[in-house]
Amino acid sequence: MIAEIQHYAGGLGVAASAMAIGAGWVVTIASPNCSFDKLDGSRADRHVRELLHQTATPIAAIMLAAAALFMLATSWAAAVTAALAAFGFFSTRLMLAPKEGKNPKGVKTRRKDQRAVSVSLSLMFMLIAVIAGILGLIGI
Repeated sequence: MIAEIQHYAGGLGVAASAMAIGAGWVVTIASPNCSFDKLDGSRADRHVRELLHQTATPIAAIMLAAAALFMLATSWAAAVTAALAAFGFFSTRLMLAPKEGKNPKGVKTRRKDQRAVSVSLSLMFMLIAVIAGILGLIGI
């Protein structure tokens, strides 16, 4: 009975990792390509930043669920890696938090650079989510 639960939890953890990887791919690759094809530069940039900001929490939650499922399946390395990916996805949300108040005189905020770094971080942590899925599939 316990072995069956562990087996199913491992499979569900791999499925959750795959779902987060797919969502991350759509947010960082597919949607920006469409946005920059159809919109002007500033609107596309704003759309991609907002999309990254809004989807970071659900993707992080999916990776936390994958980490919990990997723990239930006793795939400890996969669980730790999935938790690291969840933290990384959530850190992109913190980076793109809306600006509060005015900048001091002479200071300029470059939101375009924040978008570029957030996309890069999302791609990096998507790779970590892939590693977590592979570790969970192997059962490590």
